[in-house]
Amino acid sequence: MSIRTRFAPSPTGYMHIGNLRTALYAYLVARKDPEGVYILRIEDTDQGRLVEGATDIIYDTLKACGLRHDEGPDVGGDYGPYVQSERVRDGLYKDYAHKLIRRGGAHYCFCDEEMLQERRQAEGDSFKYDDPCKLLSVEECEKRIAAGEKYVIRQTIPEGQTSFNDEVFGTITVDNETLDEQVLLKSDGFPTYNFANVIDDHLMGITDVVRGMEYLSSTPKYNLIYEAFGWEIPRYIHCPPVMKDEHSKLSKRNGDASFQDLVAKGYLPEAILNYIALLGWAPEEDREIYTIDELVQAFNVRRIGKVGAIFDPEKLKWLNGMWLRAMDLDAYTALVTPYIDQAVKGDFDRKKIAAIIQQRANTLQEIPDMLGFLDHFEPFDSELYFNKKMKTNAEVAKEILPECLEVLKNQEDWSQEALHTVLLELPKRLEKKNGQVLFPLRIAITGKASTPGGAIEIASILGKEETLRRLETAISRL
Repeated sequence: MSIRTRFAPSPTGYMHIGNLRTALYAYLVARKDPEGVYILRIEDTDQGRLVEGATDIIYDTLKACGLRHDEGPDVGGDYGPYVQSERVRDGLYKDYAHKLIRRGGAHYCFCDEEMLQERRQAEGDSFKYDDPCKLLSVEECEKRIAAGEKYVIRQTIPEGQTSFNDEVFGTITVDNETLDEQVLLKSDGFPTYNFANVIDDHLMGITDVVRGMEYLSSTPKYNLIYEAFGWEIPRYIHCPPVMKDEHSKLSKRNGDASFQDLVAKGYLPEAILNYIALLGWAPEEDREIYTIDELVQAFNVRRIGKVGAIFDPEKLKWLNGMWLRAMDLDAYTALVTPYIDQAVKGDFDRKKIAAIIQQRANTLQEIPDMLGFLDHFEPFDSELYFNKKMKTNAEVAKEILPECLEVLKNQEDWSQEALHTVLLELPKRLEKKNGQVLFPLRIAITGKASTPGGAIEIASILGKEETLRRLETAISRL
């Protein structure tokens, strides 16, 4: 049988990093099989937490990351509907809940849910509920239901132990007495997540379940449902959490960045996906840059770790910079022009500007702050000419800059190549090091301690008239 995986998010807001990593790993597992199928299922049974527009965010995120699903609400498929609330309307979960009662895997419960919730909150981990309704016969329960009593359907946990195998954590065995007899079908007819995902995974033919390790403790209860129905249990791949630090999980609720936040900060979707693939998974090769197709080839669930991986913003920034620098210059120029335009209103060649920032900007949002000097040449302190490494200061600048001005006044060809030739002849003639000429010149025509390009590149962008104007102004101020 072909591998079938699913990504089953709840539309409750932005796509947080841990959720996107689950989507990625499920995609990679499916794509390892040439006949594999990757499914998108929207799990919206918790109606109180739904956020308007969140489903579109899910679609947009998967599309931006290149995680194309083969079946889903927007593309269809043979196992729909792919939205759980639509399956509720079909009566699907209610039918299976009643079937599970007849097979001994569940029972009707008429107890006060609000009271039980209060006890659960008060008693915490020590809460243990032994449902007296288990002693009622099905016939008696049906009479009470016919009389109008409200009910839920709870799972019935048998005595003994339950074991399961996980591809990451190995074999796990639990005593059944530690398992809570969870609600499967609520009084409003909606299933709980724990019931709906088991039913849907079976009916959609899911062979491999990829999810966070927070579901490890619930997996024995899921398996008891599979066993009660006589269904085949899928292969489990539980992933460690993405951590903010050694003690806290990364969480949008705590203000940590979502995928949308990172894109807004100037990170490429490809770089984000590349980085989160490495959070908890170690490739066999000693490399860190992967396209999505390369990840499909390299991915192996046996290389997923057991402990949480800490999200390092600086590592992501470095990786994003590597992706930006690897781009074709024309494609890069098209990408960054809107960011250049935020800071540069003058009629300067955008491709030349792109060329000087490509090797220096690690995120797109860094770009506007790098370029203000192009439109605005302001007075600056002559201390900027001082550089111990370059062996320059204001006195050196007084000597060098008039020489630069004379050379540039006589220069007709203002291409970067021509400027490079004539300006590098000057240090030889003056018996100076290159830096003693080019460093003061860059300061003189930008007025900034640091710029994304050197004197030659910037002079080429500014053009002859503006370069000479700035150079003359800088000399007069000295």
